[in-house]
Amino acid sequence: MIRLLLFMGLLATSAAAQDRRPSHCIAVAQNTPGVEVLHKASFRDPVPEFSVRLRYISHAAFLLQTEDGLSAVTDFTGFIGNVDFIPDVVTMNHAHSTHWTANPDPAIPHVLRGWGETDAGAEHYLDLGGMVVRNVPTDIRGWDGGGEPNGNSIFVFEAAGLCIGHLGHLHHEPSDEQYAALGRMDVVMAPVDGGYTMPLDNMMNVLRRLKARIVIPMHWFADGSLGRFLAGMEGDFEIVETGTSEITVSLRSLPDRPTIMVLRPALLREAE
Repeated sequence: MIRLLLFMGLLATSAAAQDRRPSHCIAVAQNTPGVEVLHKASFRDPVPEFSVRLRYISHAAFLLQTEDGLSAVTDFTGFIGNVDFIPDVVTMNHAHSTHWTANPDPAIPHVLRGWGETDAGAEHYLDLGGMVVRNVPTDIRGWDGGGEPNGNSIFVFEAAGLCIGHLGHLHHEPSDEQYAALGRMDVVMAPVDGGYTMPLDNMMNVLRRLKARIVIPMHWFADGSLGRFLAGMEGDFEIVETGTSEITVSLRSLPDRPTIMVLRPALLREAE
């Protein structure tokens, strides 16, 4: 009799679990207009039409993919995961070794360095058809108190009608001329460490002026600095903790209100 009661109880618990209403908290990220949150997706999956897929790999490295199969990796260090994958484009900045490599794979068709041979900096405008990659140089400071004019680049990726900016190792608020050169920003990947790049208040000023519909925090070393950034921005931006590393973005359905999408870094790997 006792065993029968226990069995009946287990059946009731199982039935309740099956009838459980989906969490509206978990659904928030999935229901953000214009953004598809990808769970357990492969970076080799096709990208939907009129869209760009972004994956946070590590630190300041992101993989951007277009519907026609083009791919780019930002702040490339030479390692993006234990996979056999060669991106079409890699961009690099050299403020720290965690943002570049001196020995990129020679099979990579386009290696774009964010610094130049002189103080004039780098100048890139790469048109691949389905993607344009260009840069806006900015200055970096040195450990010795000096600096390097135009030693960093903000890279802009234009694909599927979207304008996607990666701020790199940005050390100062851009000038009016640099903002003008950037143009409209729909998606921005922004360093929010609060010290190695620039103070959080200054970074918040930059993001408020850029007015991108989607901001993806990067270059944070612990949830503490990330949390301080989110707390400072919650009055101006919606905040969505996706719980994953990838989103797919479409121009025609961007969020109505500026939104911070928190991604969790994950190296590339083959689908399970």
